[in-house]
Amino acid sequence: MAYIKFTDDQKQRAASVDLEAFLLSQGEKLLPSGREKRLAGNHSVTVRGNEWFDHATKEGGGPVSFVQKFYGLSYPEAVTRLLNGEQGEIISAPPKQKEKREFQLPPKNDTMRRVYAYLLKQRLISRPVLDAFVHAKLIYESREPSKGGNPYHNAVFVGLDENGVPRHAHKRGLYSQGPGLKRNVGGCDARYSFHHCGTSDCLYIFEAPVDLLSFLTLYGKDWQSHSYAALCGTSEHAMLWMLEQNKNLRHVLLCLDHDEAGIEASGRLTEILHKHGYTSATVLQPECKDWNEDLKAAHGLPALPAEEHPQLIVAPSVCQLIAEKSESVKLDSLESDLSGLLQSYRVHLHWGRFGKALDCTDQASALALAAYSRELRQLGEPIGGEELAKRMCEHILPHQNHSDLKNRHRELGPKVQSVLARQKAPGIRSEADKRQMAEAWLGLAADLAKPSVKYEAEELKKWQKQQQENSLSMTM
Repeated sequence: MAYIKFTDDQKQRAASVDLEAFLLSQGEKLLPSGREKRLAGNHSVTVRGNEWFDHATKEGGGPVSFVQKFYGLSYPEAVTRLLNGEQGEIISAPPKQKEKREFQLPPKNDTMRRVYAYLLKQRLISRPVLDAFVHAKLIYESREPSKGGNPYHNAVFVGLDENGVPRHAHKRGLYSQGPGLKRNVGGCDARYSFHHCGTSDCLYIFEAPVDLLSFLTLYGKDWQSHSYAALCGTSEHAMLWMLEQNKNLRHVLLCLDHDEAGIEASGRLTEILHKHGYTSATVLQPECKDWNEDLKAAHGLPALPAEEHPQLIVAPSVCQLIAEKSESVKLDSLESDLSGLLQSYRVHLHWGRFGKALDCTDQASALALAAYSRELRQLGEPIGGEELAKRMCEHILPHQNHSDLKNRHRELGPKVQSVLARQKAPGIRSEADKRQMAEAWLGLAADLAKPSVKYEAEELKKWQKQQQENSLSMTM
């Protein structure tokens, strides 16, 4: 565990900072109030020298506590801000050594009766597909001791390394009721999870072994010519190992679950693939929640429906409203307007005024989108409001929109300053420079819209949960 240590001199200088001068340097507006100054954005707070006081909450203190409270920063971040970026010394404690467990396959049962019954009858996997993996010694039934005396029986999905040695095993309970056990065996190497290597240039990626088998049951023609891997979760390790082992693989199809977690994992894995030079990545979603649910539906059985990501549901309407705002904003004082809106966002959030805070980021997003539209007009490529909203919406990816709304200004401030610095850079811009400038404004508009998208998505989830509870109470 690392921590940041400041010298006594640094602590003293931070504690002696004149708050009035500091606030003015941060773009804050101050109002005269006798011998003190009052914050324009929060009239209950006054500053004098290196002291502050909140007359509403009867709290006060020095520069460090002020920056921590009103800028939402940690102690090291607050001291660094007050010292104009001067850093403390990072002290690293020695890491704790984790005891590495030795990997061992669970003991085998004498028969495969329970595994075949479970996968064929309950999960509807085709016998030829199941037989192929059983004969390859990649699926078997375990017999494991329990405290009660009766042994546990699980389906075990084995992953082999490049030399054919078992390095990974995923256990799936064979119970007929309830969700059942789903667990990786201790000491596994995540790179070698359950997989099949074919000869084509296509690699199919799944979350779980049963999803993989279900897909092959549904779309089994010449399946052995392609490559498949079940991540036994959503980490990228097995996918990257498969690509490293077979340089012929160029097309990756991400076949993860059609739910919130699967959608976010698909976005994250796509980015990882692009960083490794694999540009041909396709997201292939099941019609229902996962591929086994699709298989149930194909047999005319009840199946769990797909779950769309709440952020993808609300993003189009949020972006459309911002696009409409962008048509009426003025860009005469773009730099000061953006900085002022971000500061107001911080103040409103501090006092719990979420609606007003989001109005600020929406307005800032509209300004950035209007700047993007202006760049396009100068390139001779004007577009309408609907297309503006669509393009911005395409930049809002749920897996990139997780950070807490109260701390979002820490991300947005540097991004705003970066785009403004590029805008003010001297010299004549080429057409390529102008296009990069336009894309920078579009990216900023999307980043500024993300707080509203996240907030609206969370409200939608609350409403959906309430609807489910109401529906459940009516059936009882």
